[in-house]
Amino acid sequence: MNFNHFLTSYMPNINIGSKIHFENMLQESVLAEKLGYTTVSIPEHHLINLLMMPSPLQMAVKIASMTKKINITTGIVVLPVHDMRTYAGEVASADILTNGRLILGVGRGAFPWEMKRLGTPIETSKEKFIESLEVLQLLLKDKEVSYHGKFYNFEPITIMPRPISNPIPMMIAAMNLESIKDAASRGFHVQSTVLSGTKDLLLSRVKAFKEGCEILGEKGKLLKLSMQRMAYLAKDDNDVREKTKLAYEYYKRFDNMFTGPGKVKEGSVEPLPRKQSLEELKDNLLICTLNEMIDKLSIYAESGVDEIILSSSFGQSHKDLVQSMQRIGEHVIPYFKKSNAQVA
Repeated sequence: MNFNHFLTSYMPNINIGSKIHFENMLQESVLAEKLGYTTVSIPEHHLINLLMMPSPLQMAVKIASMTKKINITTGIVVLPVHDMRTYAGEVASADILTNGRLILGVGRGAFPWEMKRLGTPIETSKEKFIESLEVLQLLLKDKEVSYHGKFYNFEPITIMPRPISNPIPMMIAAMNLESIKDAASRGFHVQSTVLSGTKDLLLSRVKAFKEGCEILGEKGKLLKLSMQRMAYLAKDDNDVREKTKLAYEYYKRFDNMFTGPGKVKEGSVEPLPRKQSLEELKDNLLICTLNEMIDKLSIYAESGVDEIILSSSFGQSHKDLVQSMQRIGEHVIPYFKKSNAQVA
């Protein structure tokens, strides 16, 4: 099982300043490569200080300029808020400037408040996503493309420049079992999460992915299933308690945007009360000491997950985040690389 460092881009204290905030994420990306992570992932969200990344492709290009080999994934580009006729050219440019290290993760959007303000309500975003993805793939693959659909209607065009990857690897964010199976059957890598779900839910998602790969045939063996979890390798039990409290505050804001009313003031997401207790949250997160983390991650590896995406920023200091990454790089990643080698 490989490791992916997710740039959570959470800035609860906006006084830190955007310059330092982005410099910290670039430092994390460079460190991730040194520590043996195979990929770094970049979110896309607008207008808020949570998962804040208006231009993930720009960030991907910058990271590529500072690293040598680490893969760079957009996790996840919100296709319905872009115009594919211009966005396809931006993707091709990023493919060129990252020297083919870009993996384009795409999805329909997740935050109703954000989607409404960007002109694509969440209620209609799935339909627009499906058409946008089809248009994007055509534009990246073919020349003189025309399209006549519900959201796009245009005469023949050829995007320039042309991408250097053929094709650009693409990944779909999916939670529903049928969506996971369908994505894999059509040749897409899949990103998912179990959030607060059980091992049975994890196994059902792995099963749906493998069924999709089998439908695809030989090419299905090249696809990967990624699972995203919040994670922090703590120094001791006191550190676990302290960081779990910070994560609880993070989820007060995340829930506000994901399932709540979307209360935002001057770009800052407001914390709202949660039904889930602090102890219940602790059980669901990978904020723990070394042995517990290895035990919890082993469930993913043994279930057939190819890549674990570690979302590692939830309000702790940048120093603490970096030290957790270093502990993961020193103790956790080598453990699973050794396990992979033994299985092989």
